[in-house]
Amino acid sequence: MTKNGIALLVLLVVLAGAYVIWFTSWFRSESIQILPTVRPLRQSARAQAAGNEPVCPVSFALDDKYRLTAIKVVAAADLETNKFPNVLWHVVSDSNSVPTKSIDYGRTPKGMRPAAARAQPEPLLPDVSYVLMLEAGSIKARTNFHTSRAP
Repeated sequence: MTKNGIALLVLLVVLAGAYVIWFTSWFRSESIQILPTVRPLRQSARAQAAGNEPVCPVSFALDDKYRLTAIKVVAAADLETNKFPNVLWHVVSDSNSVPTKSIDYGRTPKGMRPAAARAQPEPLLPDVSYVLMLEAGSIKARTNFHTSRAP
């Protein structure tokens, strides 16, 4: 093989490697993109029933349908200062949960159940930052969201 042939072969291998690294997902870990949405149109029914300050309902849109295995919400300040923060809402799936693309705070998705028997989600407080943590098998994701007072 000539020097030009070897050089072209090396260039081909380098370009193929670059293509695999940048344009495929072979070496990337899978992630879930979460978009929190605070809906200022009405007060959440759970907060209204508990007699707490009015808080706008919060929902979360996911980038694809996932079979979630765990959902957990904690206060951001509590997570920063405590190793084991107080969990406001925690639901799990023992087997197959229904693939879902959106979640509403406090509404248990089909195929999931509260982690503790008969546990109810605690109402969110206005103007507080929270952290949502999701698991879908081996994929884990989290996002921060901030609540607001209902009009």
